[in-house]
Amino acid sequence: MFDALTGKLDAVFKKLRGRGVLKEEDVKEALREVRLALLEADVNFKVVKEFVGKVQERAVGQEILSSLTPGQQVVKIVHEELVGLLGGTQAKLHLSPNPPTVVMMVGLQGSGKTTTAGKLARNFKKDGRKVLLVPADTRRPAAIEQLKTLARQVGVDAYNATSTDPVAICRDAKTHAERSLFDVVILDTAGRLQIDEPLMDELRQIKTSVKPHEVLFVADAMTGQEAVNIAEKFNVDVGFDGVVLTKMDGDARGGAALSVRAVTGKPLKFVGMGEKLEAIEPFFPDRMASRILGMGDMLSLIEKAQETVSREEAEKLAKKLRKSEFTLEDFKDQLKQVRKMGSLESLLGMIPGMSKLKMADADMQKGEEELKRVEAIINSMTPKERNNHTIINGSRRSRIARGSGTQVQDVNRLLKQFAEMQKMMKMMKGGKAKNIGRMLGGFR
Repeated sequence: MFDALTGKLDAVFKKLRGRGVLKEEDVKEALREVRLALLEADVNFKVVKEFVGKVQERAVGQEILSSLTPGQQVVKIVHEELVGLLGGTQAKLHLSPNPPTVVMMVGLQGSGKTTTAGKLARNFKKDGRKVLLVPADTRRPAAIEQLKTLARQVGVDAYNATSTDPVAICRDAKTHAERSLFDVVILDTAGRLQIDEPLMDELRQIKTSVKPHEVLFVADAMTGQEAVNIAEKFNVDVGFDGVVLTKMDGDARGGAALSVRAVTGKPLKFVGMGEKLEAIEPFFPDRMASRILGMGDMLSLIEKAQETVSREEAEKLAKKLRKSEFTLEDFKDQLKQVRKMGSLESLLGMIPGMSKLKMADADMQKGEEELKRVEAIINSMTPKERNNHTIINGSRRSRIARGSGTQVQDVNRLLKQFAEMQKMMKMMKGGKAKNIGRMLGGFR
């Protein structure tokens, strides 16, 4: 989402870092470009003005301009102020000491409210909590069925309402949850294509009747500043405790994420990074600021890896590597784990410096397709072939190519690359590090 903004800010700071001495005029010129970049990213005008003012006040001091690395100091200040703009520290959900914790989802129709409810339910269940999803959108029958389907997919309960009154449904569901010892209740309330008073009145009644511990406003990040305006209206008319921005993996400019805290005074708590049920992340202001400035986000990358690969799996793989028993079956499993972590684009954005290596959409798509092709080739092999690739002769290669919808050359290339990888592993195991450089030279 922040690719365009990241690129422009990086160009600005590259000029600053390249100078040994900075003058006040240099800083002001750079900040004018920062201001323009933020406005083009659809950040609220007042928010931009206040942000640039704070940065300029700190950056033009003699202590900064006379330092050994003034350009880096300015970047550091921008990072710190960006963290502050995004909320400073992570804002967690408040769980009641006396279960059940009631979480109320609000927002316009189409913002991703129902899917987000399912994603949160999955997260709570993963933490060992008993969750009840409550379909309280009686105006849209498809929403009820959608929520029940999501409940089955994540393995939690969905409340079967006997009433058609949303307020009564939520109130009865809370009573049921108390009696059945549920830990968390998630209320999926109704939305509209646009704000209207009947909707706001219904939400206020539910909030008054049920007294939820958390009210989360869900907004589509692709709508930019309009999402912030809608959030402000919801906060005034209903009130909420935090924001969830969906479709953050899209190509919107990112203005909503940078503006919503400053405009509403309420923290951004989660971001949706795709349609899959696992594609939701807690929002960390410092990590997002680092991503925006092209510094990467290794902590999130590590956490994704830990969620995808268990400790037992990692130890089992390490043991195979030590014994040189790594097979194509293991290789396929590792590819699956990597693909579970997200798209190539999102993973590259978390590695420091990699976001600056701009890849065209076509190249990124080519990389994704190559991973699928490799997986298809391995799937077309027999278990015996996967565990001992040396038995794959010419006729077997032709059969594998036909079965995977690829060319024999693709199969040959994969087998060659895998053989080279095994050689490298043996060298590393044997301590022959001096030979690795010679071997890598063959890839140039």
